[in-house]
Amino acid sequence: MLELHFSDAELDERHDHITNFVREQVDAAGAEGAVLGLSGGIDSTLVAHLAVDALGAENVHGLVLPARVSGDDNMGDAERVARDLEISYDVIEIEPIVESLLEAYPEAEGDQMAVGNARARVRGVLNYLVANHESRLVLGTGNRSEGAVGYFTKYGDGAVDCHPIGNLYKAQVRQLARHVGVPEDLAAKPATAELWEDQTDEDEMGMDYETLDSILVTHIDGPLSAGVAARELGVEVETIEKVRRMYEQSMHKRRVPPSPDPLE
Repeated sequence: MLELHFSDAELDERHDHITNFVREQVDAAGAEGAVLGLSGGIDSTLVAHLAVDALGAENVHGLVLPARVSGDDNMGDAERVARDLEISYDVIEIEPIVESLLEAYPEAEGDQMAVGNARARVRGVLNYLVANHESRLVLGTGNRSEGAVGYFTKYGDGAVDCHPIGNLYKAQVRQLARHVGVPEDLAAKPATAELWEDQTDEDEMGMDYETLDSILVTHIDGPLSAGVAARELGVEVETIEKVRRMYEQSMHKRRVPPSPDPLE
């Protein structure tokens, strides 16, 4: 069965594996570095640290992209990460762009999910605007836990050139972050996509990341049936089944858009 936590040796190995991957992706594309969005959360903070280790601070460009619903503390943490790592960064307010979209299509006004996803897609467009202009790749900040249950915006934060931490469960993200020197207040910080006010990942998913990770490791990615996993983890079978539904219903987000099979 998959292990959720790394040993110290495995942390060193994972660090080297990811930084080598980032270098290889940038070199293969003939790019001059990388761009990533900085949210102040643990995922983007870890990717920023790994990108600097892989490419050097001079070759990493951060984008802080606040919206009306963004918390001042999170945006302050995003800038703090950029300053601590000594990478170049820009702060670009995205709400005027979102408002222009709603002026073009006012029927979506008040639709929390549609507007929230529009914010994520605007950020994706800005990431690529800067990356194209500077001949860089866009680094994703999504992790394995969120990817498995579709907790990301299709063509938003999911629109990237590569996912450096895409194989790490959330617990492993926090563990590797501490290993590379991310301050504890950031490593332990509650996660939020901040697509609307007072949003947190765990509230929206209906469970904490510890529970989600454990279900993914034992049942979705692991060999245990729902009933056995529920007994092993001490959770309700309904919770296991909920994660299974989230995994199956978000499959389209993890695949290249399909085409019909070719005719014979």
